[in-house]
Amino acid sequence: MSAAKIDIAVFISGRGSNMEALIEACSAPDFPARIAVVFSNDPDAPGLEKARAAGLQTAAINHKNYDSRETFEDAIIETLAPFDPQLICLAGFMRLLTPHFINHYENRILNIHPSLLPDYKGLHTHERVLADGKDQSGCTVHYATAKMDEGEIITSRAVPVLADDTPATLAARILQQEHIAYPQALKIAAEKILHNS
Repeated sequence: MSAAKIDIAVFISGRGSNMEALIEACSAPDFPARIAVVFSNDPDAPGLEKARAAGLQTAAINHKNYDSRETFEDAIIETLAPFDPQLICLAGFMRLLTPHFINHYENRILNIHPSLLPDYKGLHTHERVLADGKDQSGCTVHYATAKMDEGEIITSRAVPVLADDTPATLAARILQQEHIAYPQALKIAAEKILHNS
């Protein structure tokens, strides 16, 4: 018998490698979440084709067609309404979301960040880690809040920084751990919702 599952939306902007890890996790009968829709701000995002190939519903709205972030976000909210997601997973979604959107889905948006938060919030994390001579980095899954990379941490995974690392090699090793961390965090967050419902 399959377990109870919550419906989620996965947001992508590119190839969707973290999305693929979530698709695989959600395909397990005992995993507590299922993907109701994959959304992108880029109608040509390669990840949308992967999602459709996996039999998933997709939706795309080009952010360039909107005058402001808020009007774009209103369009997303309207698009998501029929799917009624209980959680949103930002999986390489390259648009900064405003408090307007985040408050609409308060405590229901997960984000993955390629550093061990609270260190190295924001962009260019790998370059900054290497410039500071750190011996480890990693990834963190947290609840998204109006302040960037400051929400409650759900899980993190550490990765050693090697002497010959470049930003690209470090990023590639961290991405492997992201594919483990994100399904773990989604499981925790989904079970929490199911437990409280």
